[in-house]
Amino acid sequence: MLLSVLIPFYNEEHQVPATLGTVREVMEGIGLPFELVCLDDGSSDATWARLREAAAADPRIRGIRFSRNFGKEAAICAALDAARGDACVLMDGDLQHPPSVIPEMVRLWRDEGYEVIDGVKRSRGRESLSSRLNASLFYKTFRRLTGYDLHNASDFKLLDRKVVDRWRGFREHDTFFRGLSAWLGFRRAEVPFEVAERRTGTSKWSPLKLLRLSVAAITSFSSVPLHAITILGTLLILGSVALGIQTLVNWAGGQAADGFTTVILLLLLIGGAIMVSLGLIGVYIARIFDEVKGRPRYVVAEETDGGDT
Repeated sequence: MLLSVLIPFYNEEHQVPATLGTVREVMEGIGLPFELVCLDDGSSDATWARLREAAAADPRIRGIRFSRNFGKEAAICAALDAARGDACVLMDGDLQHPPSVIPEMVRLWRDEGYEVIDGVKRSRGRESLSSRLNASLFYKTFRRLTGYDLHNASDFKLLDRKVVDRWRGFREHDTFFRGLSAWLGFRRAEVPFEVAERRTGTSKWSPLKLLRLSVAAITSFSSVPLHAITILGTLLILGSVALGIQTLVNWAGGQAADGFTTVILLLLLIGGAIMVSLGLIGVYIARIFDEVKGRPRYVVAEETDGGDT
């Protein structure tokens, strides 16, 4: 049996040697043949140079470099496409997903027959309060709109070959790995882990990138936000009818208010609702537009393979 460990990197030139050394030591202790598939997501530093050096020194290391930064989701897709193993372990390149958990994942897969082993965070480490609140809001919203509970989920997973093959069958351009892996089903187990501290560098996730990922994840899994437009319109109609009745009653009793305050407030309310609704529809149309263009998820600029560069 061959195990594939898939590791995306982005601007992690100082982290690459430590990550590869730690993962290689753990994998050698398992006693099964393995490969390390390392994906450089269009880094602007010397990350690719470090990966080339590692691949030249160890034929079990394979490097893939994107032509530009396509994002983590595209990097995950490329790594899964390139993997040759009977099982694939996906982990982050900053070692916040502890490699020491991998032997237990492999045991559950090999000895107990589980096809997906999810790494689940015991806690969120030393994240800021705002990051914790944002994550909690996203996961609660995602669960209510889609029915999938991803609380404390992560991209740290082991997937059996049959799961990877089904994943490769997806043709959508924008993917959300955490959600789609849950949607796939299969026999699953969980392994808890503590989020380790970063040894070098900082997180590459900006608030804007996290917001984009959240919007893409929700809109790719649920059409409920579109139905919310109908509910909003119904509420506005009911409110307008009630306000109209009140206005007629006041007018008949000679108590009609002077001025246009009510009219202005109604215009602002309805206008705001229309703009929000159009924006929400626009998000879904943009997703359709991205899908029908048929562009590839990523473009590979260079690869190494078994010491060949």
